[in-house]
Amino acid sequence: MKYIIGIVSIVVICALALLVSNNRKAIRVRPLFVMLGCQFVMTALLLKTNVGNTAIGVIADVFGNLLAYAQEGVNFVFGGLANKGEISFFISVLLPIVFISALIGILQHWKILGFIIKYIGLALSKINGMGRLESYNAVASAILGQSEVFISVKKQLALLPEKRLYTLCTSAMSTVSMAIVGAYMVMLDPRYVVTALVLNLFGGFIMASLINPYQVSPEEDILAVVEAEKQSFFEVLAEYILDGFKVAVIVGAMLIGFIALITMANALFSAVFSISFQEALGYLFSPLAFLVGVPWAEAVQAGSLMATKIVSNEFVAMLNLSQGDFHFSQRTVAIISVFLVSFANFSSIGIIVGAIKALDTQQGNNAARFGLKLLYGSTLVSFLNATVVGLFF
Repeated sequence: MKYIIGIVSIVVICALALLVSNNRKAIRVRPLFVMLGCQFVMTALLLKTNVGNTAIGVIADVFGNLLAYAQEGVNFVFGGLANKGEISFFISVLLPIVFISALIGILQHWKILGFIIKYIGLALSKINGMGRLESYNAVASAILGQSEVFISVKKQLALLPEKRLYTLCTSAMSTVSMAIVGAYMVMLDPRYVVTALVLNLFGGFIMASLINPYQVSPEEDILAVVEAEKQSFFEVLAEYILDGFKVAVIVGAMLIGFIALITMANALFSAVFSISFQEALGYLFSPLAFLVGVPWAEAVQAGSLMATKIVSNEFVAMLNLSQGDFHFSQRTVAIISVFLVSFANFSSIGIIVGAIKALDTQQGNNAARFGLKLLYGSTLVSFLNATVVGLFF
């Protein structure tokens, strides 16, 4: 039965993408099936083989050690503020982002990340049938972040037609920054986080190919990546440390605001309708949760978490999942976890538009015009990834 529901889910998700497609006749079917096949192969490899389990275990251990190292610095500065026996989310989860960001800066300075991004992107372009710029951008977004990635392609930004800009923005919103992956792993099972990172790359291209199909000519397929301004090692280190701290503070501020607003909305809804705001969202999203493989008995609570992620952000939903009194099956936990690992939410529209506008005002305005369509496509990516994972449990 789950396979029938899974196939129906994939068909429905693709149909929802086709509803807003710019040019259905231009869609190339072969790359779509190749990328969907890659999603199934990678999911099976990561979740159902000893090799995949070993690889994820190694990645989890690496991040676990990095977080332990980060905690030494955090404890030195903030250790006395934490109540004994209790966890401070800002201190234990967000502040380690500073250390991870510093490491990314070092790898950038040594040109290791640039090498990885370039050649993984080149390999992806052979699979997805898109340009090298689109493939580079997808990999770079997963490492640098959804706003920083546009700085690396600013030479070409002004020259891009709107259709290519949409694909770049979809990749940026469908992925997550490597700097905060460690924070996710504190709240979610690392194997689902790693699986989501891989599926996001292919899922973003699948949805972009359905909603925004086009072909890039050899003359247009030029990858001009902006090299960072020549800086000393310690200049780069200081810059990335400060950037990491800004991210931690911004995420913390957003959590304060969103959690407070959702709590108020829950209280108001409960007073007026005898049901909380999140429960109402859960009923609204429960058919979609069921469609991607969540058992009906768990669909309302799962739908609530999915909706919370879209209207607020992934951190709020992950916190609810990790700290809430849920009794989900392993399959439901896997589906929800993979769904939550992306930047597809309303606040990301403003982040992406702002980042592009800072580099090119006109292109920022273009991105603002398709902002809701961008969120729509990126959310379908999350539903597609959740469906694929659900088929393996």
